[in-house]
Amino acid sequence: MRYFFVLMVALFLSSALSTSNAQINLNFNMDTQPAWGPTGYDYVENYYLPDPDIYYNVPQHRYYYYNNGRWRYSSNLPSKYRSYNFYNTYKVVVNEKDPWKHHNKYRDEYKKYKGQHSQEPIRDSRDAKYLRNKYHPEHNNWVKQQKHDNGNHYGNNKKNNKQKRDKK
Repeated sequence: MRYFFVLMVALFLSSALSTSNAQINLNFNMDTQPAWGPTGYDYVENYYLPDPDIYYNVPQHRYYYYNNGRWRYSSNLPSKYRSYNFYNTYKVVVNEKDPWKHHNKYRDEYKKYKGQHSQEPIRDSRDAKYLRNKYHPEHNNWVKQQKHDNGNHYGNNKKNNKQKRDKK
């Protein structure tokens, strides 16, 4: 009986640990969010931008906008939207597939954010976790530092050690 109990506990713990690891690995895309995205989100599927009344899908890098009676998408916005300062425009995180299909709900719920400019964009954050974002202005410096800190500077140390030995 004790053997059966130990086996059940081990199976339960194994299952719980593998489930938690899967959740951690799947829910993270901070490094691909646009630099104009707001800080504070490890995972974002879509942004709804109330001022221009459009959506941005982070994984696909596409804008969704209403034009001539239907929703359209593009990796570049039409000229009528280019006057918006996306760094200064309020963004609502919407982790739902195809939120534009429920546009009336989102427009009505978030119209109170039109004209608000209170969010800090990823670009302006000095928090180290945002430096991994490839669109952050300090990303390249962060990559160099990571390479240095992770031992990729070994070649330089090896050369310096050889020079020290030669001097002796």
